[in-house]
Amino acid sequence: MPTYRAYAKINWALDILGRRPDGYHLLSMLMQTIDLADDLAIEPADALTLTVDGQPAGEENLVLRAALALNRHAGVRRGARMALAKRIPARAGLGGGSADCALALRALNGLWELGLSDEALLELGEKLGADVPFCLTGGLARVGGIGEKIEPVPGAPEIPLVLVTPGGGLSTGAVFSLWDAGGWPDTRYDAEALAGAVVRRDLHAVDALCKNALTAPAVSLMPEIGALIDRMRALGAGAAFMTGSGSTVVGAFADPAAARAAAAVLPGALLTRTLPALPRSHFPIDQDR
Repeated sequence: MPTYRAYAKINWALDILGRRPDGYHLLSMLMQTIDLADDLAIEPADALTLTVDGQPAGEENLVLRAALALNRHAGVRRGARMALAKRIPARAGLGGGSADCALALRALNGLWELGLSDEALLELGEKLGADVPFCLTGGLARVGGIGEKIEPVPGAPEIPLVLVTPGGGLSTGAVFSLWDAGGWPDTRYDAEALAGAVVRRDLHAVDALCKNALTAPAVSLMPEIGALIDRMRALGAGAAFMTGSGSTVVGAFADPAAARAAAAVLPGALLTRTLPALPRSHFPIDQDR
């Protein structure tokens, strides 16, 4: 089966600007693709099926929802046999489900020869999940609205990262609900200055500029997040922060050796890096990787 790679993301910053009448939060974010990915194998079939790590998936899975959305949009009934191998931690703020969904949209659009444009895929993705449009676009970008407004930032760098997801992750809904209750510190940030600091790899400036509105409510639910941010800095991270709604803590390091040294002493750590652009995920992955 041809196999494709679905890349995770991090939020260098996340602020909440308000809430729409339908309940969706209006966001301001700086996001970047990272070299951590799930693998999705797809081959033609009469029926539409999906396994996740060898087990049948339920209809709520975003890969199946993406496939069904494509069928509805194109007015067809196409099948595929799909097998998803998970490597991106769940409930982590890394966009794993959204990355899988975005990849399924692109891969099935090609497999089924639907010929949908990027604009059509982005429109479908927006209806499936707030992070799906960015996962379709990738790279480094300022993201607004509920996730559908994407402004690419040129000159995206590769930066060594260490990721740790404490406590088995957090519920996105629970963290947002706690933020909705109010009483949290101001988290406005200078998006242009932060983007410039990331492009320059000025991690000291990144650490001072990156803010996440959801960090304080997440820490109130899981205090080890705050302790882990401090631990990352103590181990030499130039910038340390929580991504998305958590619970993953990101340490950004000046060089790969420093990142490897920190990862070696942090239980459950994943060593990765930011990516300048989204790799050509509709091509089969290198099977020897």
